[in-house]
Amino acid sequence: MANLITLSRLLLLIVVVAIAYQPPAPWQFANVILLILVFVTDGLDGYVARRRNETSLFGALFDIAGDRIVELTMWIVLADLGLVPVWVPIVFVIRGTIVDTIRASHSRREGESPFAMMATALGRFIVAGKFMRIFYAVLKATAFCWLLFTRTFAVVFPGIWSEWGGLMGGFGSFLVYLSALICILRGLPVVLEFVYQERDAILGRAGPAGPAAR
Repeated sequence: MANLITLSRLLLLIVVVAIAYQPPAPWQFANVILLILVFVTDGLDGYVARRRNETSLFGALFDIAGDRIVELTMWIVLADLGLVPVWVPIVFVIRGTIVDTIRASHSRREGESPFAMMATALGRFIVAGKFMRIFYAVLKATAFCWLLFTRTFAVVFPGIWSEWGGLMGGFGSFLVYLSALICILRGLPVVLEFVYQERDAILGRAGPAGPAAR
């Protein structure tokens, strides 16, 4: 059931994207509500999995993949619509590719949840901590919804936009830049801990007999 909810979230995302490419009109305010549903179901699938005891490594990876698809799709679409700079989706694509590759490798090797690889307390707080995960998810959801909302708002209410557009647009930029910053900060512990773990593993395999063998 939880995986079906994740799948339905991706199908709903397709509807959101299709509507976003239509000429701005008052009815497109409903697209913001649909996008909110996309993010609400993100939390719902995890709740259902825990409630029905359906948690699994596949479910965790599928949920992360669903999150990444929603995230990257929205950044790319918003960049294509001219609502965010093109470097923003590039940052998220690079960071997501590196981090997800590391997580997938660790999960396949250790058979653990992708978030279980964090060894340090700071890494667990930034990457796997409930507060940071919720804050980051809400931040991105707010940025996506706000940008879609203001795009339609500017066309439907041009008089109000001419007076408040600078402030509303500035708030949108703040959300975008903060999301990009948090994205990078949450990726760094994963990369750094992976590098240190691999280094220790190599040194451990070399062992104390390494110098003597030479």
